[in-house]
Amino acid sequence: MKKTRCLLLMLLWLCALGAAAQRPLDLQGHRGCRGLMPENTIPAMRKALDLGVRTLEMDIAISQDKQPLLSHDAYMNADFVRTSAGRPIPKADEQHYRLYAMPYAEIRRFDVGSQGNPKFPRQQKLRTYKPLLAEVIDSAEAYAHLKKRPAPYYNIETKVTPAGDGVLHPAPTEFVKLVLAVVVAEGVQNRVIIQSFDPRTLEVVHRLYPAMQTALLVENLYGLEHNLKGLSFKPAIYSPAYQLVTAGLVQDCHARGIKVIPWTVNSADIFAQLVQQHVDGIITDYPDLFGARKP
Repeated sequence: MKKTRCLLLMLLWLCALGAAAQRPLDLQGHRGCRGLMPENTIPAMRKALDLGVRTLEMDIAISQDKQPLLSHDAYMNADFVRTSAGRPIPKADEQHYRLYAMPYAEIRRFDVGSQGNPKFPRQQKLRTYKPLLAEVIDSAEAYAHLKKRPAPYYNIETKVTPAGDGVLHPAPTEFVKLVLAVVVAEGVQNRVIIQSFDPRTLEVVHRLYPAMQTALLVENLYGLEHNLKGLSFKPAIYSPAYQLVTAGLVQDCHARGIKVIPWTVNSADIFAQLVQQHVDGIITDYPDLFGARKP
């Protein structure tokens, strides 16, 4: 039975690769490539480009001095962050280090890579920091040019919640304006997706830059109809947790002209199933699992 199952999985995998080859699939590196390099850092973005990803996925927080920087957490996560002196942060103290209460010059001194992340044993340990969004874009553009790869796309998540307004981050309008000011200054607005679980930031993006792509992140069980009613417009992308994807969901989205890009896909068999369901892309911690897609 085990041998038969392996053969079936291999057949499914080969079919998926064939289907993916027939249409473009947006391979997105989650937080760069969190499974392989420290998340949301320049080394992670460069490694993702080396592995052939089309889109660099990242999270944005705002510092006290109103600078957009890469961070999934609104504080220094004790699981993988050390102080500038190299000391671990006690778990009970991590939320004392709120990014929105710290100037960026101070944030930059923390080491987010030497300790490693216990959830990702393949992740390379190296000393690095939380970079500014502008710095990441500059680095990615230059690196892609150096490596003779196509200019990357950027999937930028606004880490915003109603409970966090004014405490963990600015209110949605200010948050979005700070991020888009960087995007426009860098001249990459035609290669940017703004994604969020919070529809408020997507509404601001749509109002200020209606041509910019937006993605609605979803992890609830309410369904497509309910979730789309939370927006006054149709997003370019519906981005659910991969467990929520069905062939019917993909068909319903495509009938509305909406792409489906699930997160976070870290196994070959799940990837194969999703490709068979005709998703438009995947977000993964391990781009190396799916083979480099070279220009």
